[in-house]
Amino acid sequence: MSPSTAQSDHDEITPRGADSGTSRDVRTPADSRAPLVSVIILSYNALDIVRRCLPSVHASTYSNLEIIFADNASTDATVEWVENMFPEIVIVRHPENFFFCRGNNEAVAGAKGKYIALLNNDVEVDPNWLAPLVSRMESDRAIGAVQPKLLQHQDRSRFEYAGGAGGHLDRFGYPFVRGRIFFELERDEGQYDTDEQIFWATGAAILLRRDIYQSVGGLDERFKMHMEEIDLCWRLQRRGYRIESVCESVVYHIGSASLPRGSPDKTYLNYRNNLLAMYKNLPKAIWWRIFPVRVLLDGLGILRFLFLLQGSEALAVLRAYMDVQRLKSEVADERPAPGESSVIPFYRRSIVLDYYVRRKRTFSALLESDFSRGTTSDSKPVNE
Repeated sequence: MSPSTAQSDHDEITPRGADSGTSRDVRTPADSRAPLVSVIILSYNALDIVRRCLPSVHASTYSNLEIIFADNASTDATVEWVENMFPEIVIVRHPENFFFCRGNNEAVAGAKGKYIALLNNDVEVDPNWLAPLVSRMESDRAIGAVQPKLLQHQDRSRFEYAGGAGGHLDRFGYPFVRGRIFFELERDEGQYDTDEQIFWATGAAILLRRDIYQSVGGLDERFKMHMEEIDLCWRLQRRGYRIESVCESVVYHIGSASLPRGSPDKTYLNYRNNLLAMYKNLPKAIWWRIFPVRVLLDGLGILRFLFLLQGSEALAVLRAYMDVQRLKSEVADERPAPGESSVIPFYRRSIVLDYYVRRKRTFSALLESDFSRGTTSDSKPVNE
């Protein structure tokens, strides 16, 4: 089974006024009582997507906003277009393609906000998307990160693959979200509009406290991209912070802008990074208890790839396992220490068996009693 599977165009907004030639800013004057938010958008050779989505971020109504556009050495004139259309946006030019993790970390280093919002370049936002996220974070210092509700850009009646209404892991590390299990994308009928604690918030649109983000080391740059937000949220929880969904905030994600689905490179990164996150963050005794079952399930996934004549995908899984073995020594010191409160995935069953054997195809079909959210760690936030 793949950990990644467990993951209509609209008129472009014209930001320039026809007469004045200056960029249009619909935000209200900065409110000193509203904490500054730095929205960081990382991009690489994605001019068409940026033209479609960035104007909506610029049109955000939040009153105290810094937008940072970080470019991974694009060659398609994306930066020049942003500079011309939105001169007030801060541009960070990376000298090479730093990929998702390092690219965002480098941009965060220059951010000024109390909060940082990591936002994919292929996300279009509602004008009022930020205020509910900030409000929830301001209400409780024990919250380390929040995410909005993600809907599909092309079909806004359905949840989006990468985040839905908040992410979870099953006991063997397979990710799924409220609104999507494997490839089953549910319609949004308000069934998950209750804000609640989740295990991970999507990296496509996540709000974090800048000081806490930096204190835990930011995104692990060894991941490059894919599954990095799961590792980050896991580390935040090990420090005593909660992760929550805030469904009053809504964004629309195009998806697969970096690597297309079915790409062996994407399969490799998803398997490798998922296993690495588990190895880093699970207590050793639990890792060794679940790892043999995980190997069995992934072995079935390899057989599935072979049956579908997708040999390159099968080889990508094997390569991921080999590289995790190599990386174990690098993360050994980051594993939970003896006596440290354990943080384990909330869902205590196998989502693979639930989906393929028990035929549970929606998140609402899962039993609440099989979740243990809020009971995995008794540690307190380190700075309280």
